[in-house]
Amino acid sequence: MTTDTPARLLQLLSLLQTPREWPGGELADRLRVSRRTVRRDIDRLRDLGYPVQATMGSDGGYRLVAGKAMPPLVLDDEEAVAIAVGLRAGAGHALEGVDEASVRALAKLEQVLPTRLRHRVSTLQAATTPLTSGDGASIAPETLTVMASTVAGQERLRFAYRAKDGTESRRLTEPYRLVSTGRRWYLVAYDLDRQDWRTFRVDRVRDPFATGARFAPRELPTGSAAEYLRRSIHGRPDARAYEYDVTFHAPAELVAARLPSWLGTPTPDPPDADHGIGNGGDDGSAGAGTGAGAGETSGRSCRVRGSTSDPVEWVAVRLAMLGYEFSIREPRELADCASALAARLGRAVAARPDTPDGTTH
Repeated sequence: MTTDTPARLLQLLSLLQTPREWPGGELADRLRVSRRTVRRDIDRLRDLGYPVQATMGSDGGYRLVAGKAMPPLVLDDEEAVAIAVGLRAGAGHALEGVDEASVRALAKLEQVLPTRLRHRVSTLQAATTPLTSGDGASIAPETLTVMASTVAGQERLRFAYRAKDGTESRRLTEPYRLVSTGRRWYLVAYDLDRQDWRTFRVDRVRDPFATGARFAPRELPTGSAAEYLRRSIHGRPDARAYEYDVTFHAPAELVAARLPSWLGTPTPDPPDADHGIGNGGDDGSAGAGTGAGAGETSGRSCRVRGSTSDPVEWVAVRLAMLGYEFSIREPRELADCASALAARLGRAVAARPDTPDGTTH
């Protein structure tokens, strides 16, 4: 019999968090207490904010249901390891939908993981290779968790940093936010040595160290970390987003399977749609793409509209990487960039040296 009430409550909570209905008699047997004690413990859990639902009947049953707030969870060893491995795999790549909140969750979980479980997580991750769709460099989860902890705790952060030109430096910062662009993680922070705000690519950070020194958060000039990062990436304070409109000559479901969500959602064109586009279209738009999907289109097409502040060169390359024929309706800058890229690639193929037997590689 479990006489320690807190320990018994945790054991009861662990049972109830299994998605099933527990008869009162079975809970009493598991906990080796009376049914009356089970009922009292259920009332204690309710007082703590856990929404335990009871069903009437000869034996009665209890189930933990969704409530108005998220109560603390009790995880067994296997569950904790599974969640930590999943969060680590996602956090190491700036995948769409895996943002600062997931990194904070990982930091909280790893902070309380026993050493034996932390070792199991590291061993399992080292023995597996995730197949991810992120375009950015991978990052050690420990780097992100240290940064997330200092952001949440308003604690100064010191780290080694490698700039774009390869210059190495040591930075002492007041971290403000971690921001994911869908391809990379960035840290927006106040650089104490330079007395100014800076953005840092997290994949260029080494040896992050929480100093323990607290600070009062400063006011970010733009008010939004995402907006500050956008302006920083484009190197000018007046950087602005532009709209694009692209038609893919492939079914929307095929394009959606390959298109990053940050570029938009394909919408099917009506059967009688007049694209007015293509290679040398009447409206001046540019066509591009000769990849693997050309034979799968069956005459169907879809349209992608969106807005981005990414360089047009990157958007043009990312669209071509999908492997489907596409035509750019707007903007003109994106169409011109795609045309110049196509010409450059054509020259690269034409410049291939011939082999002695007259064939080319």
